[in-house]
Formats: sequence, structure tokens, C-alpha cells
Amino acid sequence: MRNIFITGSTGFIGKQLVKSIDSNNIRVLSRTNQKGYDTIVCNLEKDSIPVDALNNIETVFHLAGFAHDMRNDIKIKNLCKKVNVDATVELANLAVKSGVKKFIFVSSVKAGGGAAAMECMNEDYQKEPVGVYGKTKREAEIKLLKIGKESGMHVSIIRPSLVYGPNLKGNLKLMLMGIKKGWFPSLPEIGNRRSMIHVDDLVQAILLVAMNEHANGEVFIATDGVPHSSREIYESMCDALGKPTSKIIIPNFIFDIVSFISPSIKYKVEKLLGNEWYSSNKLEKLGFKPQRTLKEINETFI
Repeated sequence: MRNIFITGSTGFIGKQLVKSIDSNNIRVLSRTNQKGYDTIVCNLEKDSIPVDALNNIETVFHLAGFAHDMRNDIKIKNLCKKVNVDATVELANLAVKSGVKKFIFVSSVKAGGGAAAMECMNEDYQKEPVGVYGKTKREAEIKLLKIGKESGMHVSIIRPSLVYGPNLKGNLKLMLMGIKKGWFPSLPEIGNRRSMIHVDDLVQAILLVAMNEHANGEVFIATDGVPHSSREIYESMCDALGKPTSKIIIPNFIFDIVSFISPSIKYKVEKLLGNEWYSSNKLEKLGFKPQRTLKEINETFI
């Protein structure tokens, strides 16, 4: 692949994507200059993308997005709209004008709507997204597919499930740090199902849809193909840290009781013990074969 433009290159997924591509072929968009890379300095929260940013670019990988604060206040809604929708559409329109051939958008399974209890969801399962993050990602998807159809530019969308790997971010990082410091509770085995994907496999999926013509105009969910219970994730992290699992397991009914304290606590419990199970069969039919598993203790989380 040649003449590649990447946004979100300093993020958890973006860093791994950049490592997998010859740096001589990469131009990145970042808030600050990235040493060793042709950099377009731009803050998508407030800046317009320079009109020459995509000159001579053949493929765009758009990973940048706003998801750090999930509160529903007006400021957060506006930022999500600006970064996740407006900046995405602006970049896509610029890509069309600049003659870009392929535009790959990293979205989220949240764009497909709320998870169904104990039901494996696929790309055909489309409900109203829950929360401003999912809603803005879905809005961006719809607009991107329209731009691709009208312009003839190859547009593909990847919806990653929960991403894990070294130097992970978000809730998984908090869980890992909690176990490391000894305050995270020993989770019960309740048989819930959560889909995940190793960051290396996600990068391969991203590259696959960029190179496969059958991926044009399509949305793909990316998972490692094996649902995991929260207990499995907890045990894998304990093994990675060299810490024994606690013999004292907090019963599930305790978490149920705690959930009644406040909506925010209920949300956190659901994130911890709920079901988010997805199928990546569509991506596998394209040729995707995940190589990494949650059981690869030494390299999975640390």
C-alpha cells in the first residue's frame, strides 16, 4: 500500500496500524508534529482540515474520534458531533476532491445499537444507538456510505468490539490497574458473553478491508471469534500480572444490589458484567482469520 493518510495515529489502535506500514508511505494528521512522519498539524475539535492535506494520497484510514467522556451534557454532545461526524464528513469530502481511492473508517459496535441479552449480534442487527458516542458514530457511517456511493470512492467501515492488547486503554486499563493494586473485586462466573479483539488482529482487519474490493460500501464487525465471560477476562489479567485470583468471590446478587444505588453505578456494573456478543462471520468470509487470543498471557495485556 502506498501514499497513506492516517488520523488517530497516536491512539491505542493507531499506533499499531502505523507500525504495520512502511513509514515512508505515511502521512498523519495530529494535534502535534509526529517525529519521523509527514505530519498535518490539526486539532479536529476546533480546526478545519487543510485543503492540501490529502494531496497525492491514495488511502485514508480515519481512526480519530471523541469518546473520552460519555456524559450527556451539551458540551460533550457538541464535541462528539464536531469530531465524530462533522470532521469525518469534512475529511471524506476532501478525500473525494483530492482523488483518494479508498477511505476506511474505524467506527464502533456501539453504532449498531444497544446489546441484546445473550444474543449474538451481527451487521444486520441495527437498533437505535444508545448514547451520544454510538449515535454520532452511526450518523458518520450513514453519511460516509452515501458519499462513497455518490462519488465512487471505496468506503469501508470497521466496527471493533472491545479491543485489548499491550498498553490498552479505557475500562480494561482501569480493571488491570485495579487488579494490580489489589482493590478490584474477584468477579463471579455468571456465563455472560463479551466479544473482544486483539489490537494486532484489528489492524489486520483494517488493512484487509482496504485491500479487498468486495469490502467496498460494507460495514464489518471485528472480533476474535470467541465470546469471553467477565470472569475469564479477570482471570487472564490476574495471570498476566502474576497475581492469584482471590478465593473470595463476590456473588452476583451483591452487584445487583449495588446497581440500585445510582444510575451511574448501574451503568458501570452493566459494563462490567453485561452481555456484548457479536459475530464477525462477515469479516471472516472476506478472509479474516484472528491470530491472537485472550489466553496469550505474556503479551495480551502487558
